[in-house]
Amino acid sequence: MADTTAPSVFDRRRRRPAGRDDLAPWMRKTSKPVSALKGVVVTGICLVMLYPVVYVVVMSLASPRQARQGVLFPTEFSLDAYRAIFSGGVVTQGLWVSFVVTATGTVLALAMTSTLAWGLSRTRDVPGARAVLVLVLASMFFGAGIIPNYLLVKQLGLLDSLWALILPGLITAFNLVVMRNFFMELPRELMESARIDGAGEWRIFLRIVLPLSRPILAVMGLFYAVGFWNSYFNALIYINDPDKWPIQVVLQQYVIAASPIPGMTPNPDVPPPPAITLQMAIIVAATLPILLVYPFVQRYFTSGVLTGAIKG
Repeated sequence: MADTTAPSVFDRRRRRPAGRDDLAPWMRKTSKPVSALKGVVVTGICLVMLYPVVYVVVMSLASPRQARQGVLFPTEFSLDAYRAIFSGGVVTQGLWVSFVVTATGTVLALAMTSTLAWGLSRTRDVPGARAVLVLVLASMFFGAGIIPNYLLVKQLGLLDSLWALILPGLITAFNLVVMRNFFMELPRELMESARIDGAGEWRIFLRIVLPLSRPILAVMGLFYAVGFWNSYFNALIYINDPDKWPIQVVLQQYVIAASPIPGMTPNPDVPPPPAITLQMAIIVAATLPILLVYPFVQRYFTSGVLTGAIKG
């Protein structure tokens, strides 16, 4: 007896060839005028965003004469501003402090975040993992505040220490959740086969999990490095010694507050460069090091962040 059951609406829709209306809006083809308009808008946005960067770099290289004249687009260039800011040693010391804080903090943050994320990704095997995960998620919505944090750092004896810039930011809840979701996407069969072969938890984590997690480690490392490099508020509160100021505090003191840089001009007979070129040069010196890291990590963003953020 033939089946006379009518096909469902879902079956008919599935058998129908995909048309223009079935595609996502960003996958549909647009007309040439609309595409041209989109190109013009995107180009305009890029120019608006790129102009401040170009202006800062060009003004840092402007000659003293054109800088004093207020020329918008200098045609004469000089390295006097960079020689001046690096001759005093304040900017160099600030860059060194930021490099030490960023390198040490990023390595420790990746170690702490990856180990905790691996434990929280196995809620069935680790007792109390769900409770710890709830505490981590709660920290994303509730903070202790400035005064309790300052009192805690003071009681730990970390005032005027670079550890005050490193320890409070070792684990970020968002980065931890993304890395945990990435670990949950790893094949469990691979872990089980390693356990059958006699591998312990640390060996599985170090020899199997971490090599497979290079994309997420690279992305999280970039996030942590940018956070430590741009650390400004904590340094302003916890660090009183100018020799321990990171480059961001130096940037605030000598660009926003317009304080004179000590020892900037070793030769008193040579007038210092204009203030605008000095300020732009310090901005370039504070931005360029961390900016150079982005091209090396950009290719990991798709496989790292998206994979860790899809699974809920």
